[in-house]
Amino acid sequence: MRRMSRARVARRIAAGAAYGGGGIGLVGAAAVGLLIAEVQLAKRQVGNHGRGSVQVPSANGLYGRVFAERQGTEVAETEPLRFAMLGDSTAAGQGVHRARQTPAALLASGLSAVAERPVEMRNVALPGAMSDDLDRQVAVILSDPDWVPDVCVVMIGANDVTHRMPATRSVRHLSAAVRRLRTAGAEVVVGTCPDLGTIELVNQPLRYLARRASRQLAAAQTIGAVEQGGRTVSLGDLLGPEFLANPRELFGPDNYHPSAEGYATAAMAVLPTLCASLGLWPEEELPDVSRREGFLPVARAAAQAAEEGGTEVTAAMPTGPRGPWALLKRRRRRRVTTQDPAPLNL
Repeated sequence: MRRMSRARVARRIAAGAAYGGGGIGLVGAAAVGLLIAEVQLAKRQVGNHGRGSVQVPSANGLYGRVFAERQGTEVAETEPLRFAMLGDSTAAGQGVHRARQTPAALLASGLSAVAERPVEMRNVALPGAMSDDLDRQVAVILSDPDWVPDVCVVMIGANDVTHRMPATRSVRHLSAAVRRLRTAGAEVVVGTCPDLGTIELVNQPLRYLARRASRQLAAAQTIGAVEQGGRTVSLGDLLGPEFLANPRELFGPDNYHPSAEGYATAAMAVLPTLCASLGLWPEEELPDVSRREGFLPVARAAAQAAEEGGTEVTAAMPTGPRGPWALLKRRRRRRVTTQDPAPLNL
């Protein structure tokens, strides 16, 4: 019943985004004042996370250079895959100090290892960004006609919750970004809004409100992205149990952003979907029932994914009695050895 309710809310938000509605908020109006006060207190405790206020290590460059140096292979096999990262501070890698520790570097390294090809990675994610910044980020990525990405990963949503951006507006911007990237020929994987209820310095009742708002947005993001031809991976409570049990290990020095180990855990969940979007991951013919995989109406799949981190949702059958359908998968994770990028003339 709870998942059905969340599915209905997610569908209403996604529908509002598609048809121009903007009145559906993430939390009840009566809680807004308390939410704002608690968020501001938490931000003062963990530091300033506004746009452009922090520096993150640049992970742009070439990964898997060893594959580019192979001799006696066809050119097509050694041409670099082009990978772009978009989003907020989590996509940028705020909280770590080395390029190789950022999620973009982890994913580029993993993609290169699986594909056995070099990977050119460009990251335009911005700390403090909300979904309305995706318009600018997509424009930057697509501004070079000689560099069109093969695949993009988008990680966004947390700042939309803390800044009270209407969920319909948030999903509208994300859907438009996915549509533009897909039209340009790129595969798109969206890491949906993380569960802000796992942040150590967030107290009750904000913890409950933040968790509810995060999961509502994540489910609606899933519907919006999948209907535009993208895939999603739920980051929801992926790190929740680990964060609560080992906050000093999985949170970074600011107690707000993930540590290197936290980013590695998230990257392990996204990597199989990233590779599968390019046809590089072994695909089972049928969903694994023992892993609770299967075909569902997209809203129900989105609601279930929001409840369990690391769950993939991708479009399946075009439509059904209850609207579009999707395939819910729980892919097995794979840890990879990361590397520093070789510089490129970007």
